[in-house]
This record gives sequence, C-alpha cells and structure tokens, in this order.
Amino acid sequence: MASYNALDNRSPYGSGDPYYSASTGYIAPANVKKPLSKWIKFGIPVAVVVVAGAVVAGVLASRHSNKSSSSSSSSTGSPAAASSAVSAKNAVGIFPTATDSEFMVPIYPSTTNAAAFSTPTYNPSNTEFAWPKDPFAFPSNPSPTSLRSDRPRLIAPKYKWDALPGLIANDPYLKRWNDTIFGNATTYFSLPPVQYHLDGASGILDNAREVKMRIKAFAYVYRMTNDTKWVDRTWQEIQNAAGNGTTSFGPSTDKWNTVHFLDTAEFSAAFGIAYDWLYDVWSDEEKSQIRFTLNLYGLGPGVSVYQGDPSGVGWWSKGVYGNWNCVCNGGLTLGSLAILGDDTTGNAAALLGYTINNAKQNCALGPSQDGTWNETANYWYFGTTGHAEMTSSLITAAGDDFGLLNANPNFNLTGLYHMYAFGPTSLFNYGDHGPNKFSTTANSMTFYASQYNAPQYALFQRDQADAAEPWSMFWYDPTISGAFWNGAPLDHFFDYAGDQWGSMRSSWTDINALYVAIKAGSLQGHQTHNDLDCGDFVLDALGTRWAGELGSGDYLSLDYFKSDAQNATRWLYYRKRTEGQNTVLVNQANQDVSAQPKITHDTSGTAQGSSTVFKAPSDSTAYFVADLTSAYFDVTSFSRGVRLLNGRQQVLLQDDINAQGAVMWRMHTNATVHVDSATSATLTLDGQTLKMEILNAPSGAQFATGDAVRLNGDPALPAGQSDQPNPGVTVVSISLPAGQYSLQVLFNPQWPGLQTSDYVTPSSVPLSSWSLTSHN
Repeated sequence: MASYNALDNRSPYGSGDPYYSASTGYIAPANVKKPLSKWIKFGIPVAVVVVAGAVVAGVLASRHSNKSSSSSSSSTGSPAAASSAVSAKNAVGIFPTATDSEFMVPIYPSTTNAAAFSTPTYNPSNTEFAWPKDPFAFPSNPSPTSLRSDRPRLIAPKYKWDALPGLIANDPYLKRWNDTIFGNATTYFSLPPVQYHLDGASGILDNAREVKMRIKAFAYVYRMTNDTKWVDRTWQEIQNAAGNGTTSFGPSTDKWNTVHFLDTAEFSAAFGIAYDWLYDVWSDEEKSQIRFTLNLYGLGPGVSVYQGDPSGVGWWSKGVYGNWNCVCNGGLTLGSLAILGDDTTGNAAALLGYTINNAKQNCALGPSQDGTWNETANYWYFGTTGHAEMTSSLITAAGDDFGLLNANPNFNLTGLYHMYAFGPTSLFNYGDHGPNKFSTTANSMTFYASQYNAPQYALFQRDQADAAEPWSMFWYDPTISGAFWNGAPLDHFFDYAGDQWGSMRSSWTDINALYVAIKAGSLQGHQTHNDLDCGDFVLDALGTRWAGELGSGDYLSLDYFKSDAQNATRWLYYRKRTEGQNTVLVNQANQDVSAQPKITHDTSGTAQGSSTVFKAPSDSTAYFVADLTSAYFDVTSFSRGVRLLNGRQQVLLQDDINAQGAVMWRMHTNATVHVDSATSATLTLDGQTLKMEILNAPSGAQFATGDAVRLNGDPALPAGQSDQPNPGVTVVSISLPAGQYSLQVLFNPQWPGLQTSDYVTPSSVPLSSWSLTSHN
C-alpha cells in the first residue's frame, strides 16, 4: 500500500505535484523524488497524479505576474477594445498569490481591496462572461431517454465548447485551469496506458479512476485543438482497459471487477465520456467496440444489479446513503446516456429507468439534515462527485435533473459543510480518508454553486489545488464575482444527531489562523467509515496542525468494514479505537457505539468582511459543549467543551467528568513535545511553537508522552493482523484515577508580537454554566 502520513492533514492531493519539477517541467513519476516534511509518510494512499493548477509553472507566483499573464494571453483585440468589465476582472486576477507547499492550500494576499473582494454574487448582465443560452434547455416534456440531438451530451454540450475559447480569454481562472489541463494531458500522453494492478482497497478502483482522469484530459484537449493525436491516445487507454492492449488487463471475464462495483462504475463513466466527447471522430467500428466493452463489463452487470442481482454485487443499491450509491449510479448513468440511441442491447434505456430513482432514494440522502456527509469529510469528495456528474449529465443530455437536486431538501447545505470542515491547513478529516482520488475532486462545489445559487461555494473551490480539471471548465459560471469570505461567519455548528460537530476559526484567509473543530454525534450509521471518537478534535494555528487525525487503517485488514457493532473487529485496530483519537479514555476501553450525545453551543456571530486582513474583536468567541455520558460505560457523567479565548487567540479544552474507572486524556501530534513541568508542555512543529498548560490541576494531573500504539498491547488483534505503524506521532496524555474532575487544558499558540502578559488565564467555570460571557 502506498505511504501516507498518519497525521497528514494536507489537501487530498498530497504535499506536491509528482509530475512537475520547477527545473525540468513535466516529468514521469519514476523521475520524481518527493521531499519529506515533518508530516509522517504512511497510512492510506492519496491521489498524487493530478497536476494541481495552483502549483503549475508558478501560475500563483504573484498578483503582478498573474495580471500580466492575463493581459498578454487573453486579449482577442486591442487593449482599448476590451470592455471595462473584462478589464476589471483581469485587473483583479486570481485571488491567491501562492500555494502553501506543505498543505497545498491557497495563500491570500494581505490587502484591503474591498472593490475586488465584494459580496459573492452572479452578474448575468456581464455578457462578456456569460455562457450563451442552451438551445436545448428546459424541454417541455423531459425524459431521460429523450436526449439532445447534438454532441457532446455529457456535462459539456457543443454550445459550451463553442463559447469556451472566448470565456478563457476573459477569465483568469478559466485560463489557468485550461493551461493546467493541457499540461496534465501532455504528461499523461507520454506515459504507458494504465496497467492493471490491485490497489490498496478491494480491487482496481485506482486503475479505473486514473483511466477516467486521463480520458477526460485527452478528450478535452482534442476538442480544444482538433489534433487527432489525442484521439489516438484516448483509443490506447480504451483498448487497454478493454483487454485489447499490448499487455494483459485483468482476468478474461469480469475485467472491471463487479465484485467491487465502484471499479465497474468508474470504468463505465470513463468509456461514456470517451464515446460522447469524441463521438464525431470515432469510426463506426471504434464506436461499436466501445459499446461492446461498455455493455459487457459495465452496463450489462448494471442491469443485472437491478434485475435480480444473483451475485449480490449490487448491495450498494439498497439503502446505502453514501458514496457507493452515488458513484455506482453515476457511472452507469453516464455510460448509458453516452450510447443511448446507438445501443442495440437495451441496457442503456433499461438502466436509465433504474438509476435515477435509486439515486434519489439513496445517493441524494448522503448529506444529513445539516449538510454533513453521512460518511466522513473525505468520502464527501467521492459521493458529491458521483452525484454532480450524474445530475449535470442528465441536465445537459435530457434537460432536467429529474429530482436529484431537490429529493433531499437539505442537499444544498453540503457545500457549507465542506467549507467549514476545511481549516487553514486542511480538513477536519475524522474517520476513514478513502482511496486515491485521481479524477475525484471538490469541483462539485462549483456545480452546486450555480444550481443552488450559492456563489460562495464556487468562489471557495476555485482557489483550491484540485480545481483545475475539465469539469470545472463547464461547471464554473464566469459571471461570478466577489470573495467567499465576505460576510462569512467564522463559526458554524452542525446539530443533526448523527453528526453534531462544530467549526470555529479566527480568519478565513490567513493560513496562520486559529481553527478548532470538534465532534460528538452517533458512532454507527456512517457506512462503517467512522471511528469511536466522540469528543475528538483537531487544532490548527500558526500555519500547521497541532492535533491531528491518524486516518484510515488498512482496508484489507480482516473484517475492517464488516460491522460497526460493539464487538466488531474494526474496533480492535488502533486507528479506529477510542485510544487512537484525540479524546478521553475511561478504563482504556472503547466508547459505547450506541452513544447519543447532547450538545450546546454559541457564538458571538463574528463574520469576516471584505478584507483578507482580519483581526477578531477581543470579545469575539465561540464554544461547543457535548454531554458524552452515553458514550462511556464507566462514568456517572461526562461533558467535554471547547471555547476560543482572548479574541480567538487561545483555546480552552475542558472535561467535566465523574468516572468509576481510570481516566486518560489523549492527543495525537506530529510536534516535538517537551514536558516543561507536570502541568506545562511546549510543542514545536514547522518552526512554530505552541504551549499547553493544565489549569486548576486535579491532584496528580501531569503531562506525559508516548507512542501512538495500543496500550499494554491490549486487546489482541486477530491472528495474522497488525496495526499500521505511526512513526513520528506523539501522544500527549494526562492520566487520573477514578473520581470526579474538571480537567482544563489551555492551548497558547506563540503568536508573533504577543508577550506572555498578552495571554489570558481563564477562570474555572463548570461546563453547565458556560456562556458567551462566562469567561470575560
């Protein structure tokens, strides 16, 4: 299995671009040596194949260079002929001035340019930027089998292709993404076709997603250049994945691995995109071969799922409110829409009679009532990508979303969830992180922005490292303007009983900002991707993550996904156990999977304005308190609370507990930890310092450090199984005997310019008495 940092809280695309070197340009993976950082390299794999637009050729080097680049490359006439709207947009340019090399997040300039950073909005009157009206839009009697007559049908119809060059010339983001897609395609072109190999999960999903990623890039560049070498290169991938290449590709039957139907679905989507986007240049024989393979290994098995499913591979179609249902139905739908009208098997029409309704009943319920994705923050990527691809393709091909956008009245909130789950360095990435992403991005945010009239979603996503890929070229509405942070509250709380989590920060635009996210919620019903982690938290400050997540265990471990019952084997693995989380242990035991926490919270309601330079008022605060009594077996009562202090410069974490067993407070960090005294510790990481202090210390409370391993080697793992190692991860702990305590830990990031006297020492207030003014 590929290496991954256990506390790696960077972007889903890793620490850098493995196909790009500042000195040599685009290079093959074999020639790349990735630099190491303090963030440990192990765990589950993440996609490192996508060339992030934010790191290509210095496109975010500076605002001045962006402005110059836009002016020189986007002009279609004399500068005097450009409209004032176009000139203004190019003058603003791309908002970030750089991309952080470790976490791959945008770095925003320190400026008060209120004119540029206005309220998020769409301005359809800016016709220089607007897509033309779709001639096929809103048919009077839409049907998923009554499709537009022109090609392409999927996501990017011909009228958008025709308009795209002009829009690229007038929009710096579209230009950047276009350049990056061309760079990616050039890199992929020189590589051999994707070779068949078993991935680190359950099959060949990495193969499928990489093929899909390449086909999207090749087909895009062909349609922008009419250079048939890209069609020929696409055909190589098609032939190879069909088993007709120069090297073998899987078994003679079931090449697309229906036993792990995600693989089947992603191959189906890839072949559908190739068929549709290159429809005009395929020969009849090539089209016939694509349809044959797509039906044999993809759509045919898909029909079997809905017409009996004797093999049981269609379990995902039965009450699965998560990424499996979205990806599987989405892939089958894209493949079916692509060949409908040419398909003589009847599979395409049959599937369109099944997938849409099934997705409305399952995939659409992926977000809960508050928008939280019911699996994890990382699985949100897979689920929303599948949903957005399917919905967008139905809209462009058939003129209607057929209820996929409103079957869940709260689906529109899932973009808000993604924004608040993202801290200054990366996600609040609790639970499993998932396999390689490859063609999966957060560009669903851009699609949902226009569909739900939420421009802040697209404005947030367009600056991210994974924005530059073909979908963004057609989902992005160029009439958009403003800054996502203008008017955005710093805090948000998600109250649905299955989720229950809070997000609090000091700024949206400062990578050095303070960020705390904490969760409670149910411990079952998350598609067996969660941890036993009530009370778990992460902490960012000074441009790094101090308290982080260990991420996925080994997906091939025995019974890893089999059950989430109390005695499930999953809960034997360290990374899934309560001791592997940033929370409290009682008697070194796992939490109770039937936990039903109760939460309270409040916020001063501070929102950021138009400026990227923001300092919260001294009385700005927020807090989150969870009654976690039901999550433990040997407690009379237990509540955990976290609050921001001193104008959001300090964090107080408090546990009020009455326990019949030994208590252990635990936090996982990549920092170097020095225990200064029994009640104080200094953490150093990435050249920064954070101090921790135990306040009003109960008798015997003192900091200790240890390795991230199971305590005393208990409980034993099944024969032949082992925990993934966590080298470089330190556990900071506080141990107390059974009893009643208020355990308070104060986190003081050592902010530049702050003196010791500038930090506050909060008074001791029971969690039941916390309020916005309780610590003034």
